[in-house]
Amino acid sequence: MALAISSELWAFSHGSSEIERAYDIPVVFHDVPKDLVIVGQSTAVVNIRVLGPRAAHRDISPTEMEYGLNLEGVKPGPAIFEVDETLLEMPPGARILSRSPSRIDVTFEVRSRKSVRISADVSGIPAPGFVMAGVEILPPRVWLSGARSDVLRLREVVTETIVVDGAIESLEREVRLSLGGGHVWVDQDEPIKVRVQIDPVAADPIVAEESG
Repeated sequence: MALAISSELWAFSHGSSEIERAYDIPVVFHDVPKDLVIVGQSTAVVNIRVLGPRAAHRDISPTEMEYGLNLEGVKPGPAIFEVDETLLEMPPGARILSRSPSRIDVTFEVRSRKSVRISADVSGIPAPGFVMAGVEILPPRVWLSGARSDVLRLREVVTETIVVDGAIESLEREVRLSLGGGHVWVDQDEPIKVRVQIDPVAADPIVAEESG
């Protein structure tokens, strides 16, 4: 009986004693205007320090929580949002002691869309007796969307490298595009394909005649 009572007291004391722990809560944006793009944010998480019983801490799961920011009505340019820890719901008995940072800076830019030419990056040399006769890109152009300044600077986009070293026949590859960084993405679902035509080298008629 004494052992059972001591065990219960130990469990009670370890379950109810308050401890302090830190958690990183991801920042999630809601209702971003369709004509704007987020091009900068000062932090991706809000760090909170929580005081509460061990049992309460067991109910805190940062991977299932978020610090949500409603961006409805924001304008192009920088914006400042004060961090309000009361937006984070805590289990009974737990309370937030502090949060860091105290504000989140977010920068917005007007969204733009543009069609640009695709250039294939083909590397290597076919096998002896063969030559690269041509390159076809399907489709030849692609629609891009993103931050206006990043979209307008692009005149073309290049595919990932296609290696033809030692090739003895034509090949076709579905490729990704190199957008060169920035806040730009491909605004279409159609895959990009590159066809490289590999042909045998035509025999020199003079040489052929002499050898005959």
